[in-house]
Amino acid sequence: MEISLLQPADLDLMYGVLDLFGEVFADRQSYCESQPSRAYLADLLVSREFIAIAALEQGSVVGGLAAYELRKFERERSEIYVYDLAVAEPHRRRGIATALIERLTTVAAERGAWVIFVQADHGDEPAIAFYSKLGTREDVMHFDIAVDD
Repeated sequence: MEISLLQPADLDLMYGVLDLFGEVFADRQSYCESQPSRAYLADLLVSREFIAIAALEQGSVVGGLAAYELRKFERERSEIYVYDLAVAEPHRRRGIATALIERLTTVAAERGAWVIFVQADHGDEPAIAFYSKLGTREDVMHFDIAVDD
């Protein structure tokens, strides 16, 4: 298995990560039906604000992680927010999710980030158990605020 930090040249792998998220999260409408253009994804992958990591087995995407670097205003540092992390069903329980997070911690350290954070939904016991092994749990509330058109 190979863990790869995706670069603009890795667009096919990024589309593979999107397809994986659509499958694992049972949300093909969000992740697969209106995928961004190659130019958009290349621009995203070259930016400092976005991080994509793929787990590859024989060249195929079997796991993926998408994160955002949030530069802070109160100090010269940043936080990394794990937006999505998934492993294909047949490849679970083999340390792939842990390897993805470990690669992210290396990227975060290289960038001078001081923390990585992630949210898990109530009732998603596998995610809660996994993240509990890696870090300190904080119970917070999340609010979605509509954007006026």
